[in-house]
Amino acid sequence: MLTLVAKSPDAQEAIGVRLSRAVDQGCIIHLEGELGAGKTTLVRGFLRGMGHTGRVKSPTYTLLEPYEAARLPCYHFDLYRLGDPEELEYLGIRDLLGMESIILVEWPERGAGYLPPSDLTVRIHYRDGGRELEFIPRTPIGRAVVERLGSEEPQPHAG
Repeated sequence: MLTLVAKSPDAQEAIGVRLSRAVDQGCIIHLEGELGAGKTTLVRGFLRGMGHTGRVKSPTYTLLEPYEAARLPCYHFDLYRLGDPEELEYLGIRDLLGMESIILVEWPERGAGYLPPSDLTVRIHYRDGGRELEFIPRTPIGRAVVERLGSEEPQPHAG
């Protein structure tokens, strides 16, 4: 496990960029945290780091936003408003699993039973006006990501 601290939204976005540089193949990342903890902020940084230059919005109402990033396609799920985990079948979750892509899932517990297990879980906690991010590897892919993330020097950022 690796723990990083973000003292501002900009710092959290910068951690997302660092995370994107640590990912070198398709994987599933679950994002856990209370409302407003900054899950979408982390995803925004991740997608920027992957080469996406357009707008990044939370898929709270659509449940899924696809992004064609420079390195790998990314799929951002927000399951907060998921009525039933079975709805993931209608969103084509199984089709996405067969592709070389990155799947980022907010509120993964709401997809229990239909959502595949993660390679990496990121837990975000409120800490002293900022956020503490725990990176918990679940597979060899996740362990490699955490190792690379932990060995990368943080980049300067605003805030």
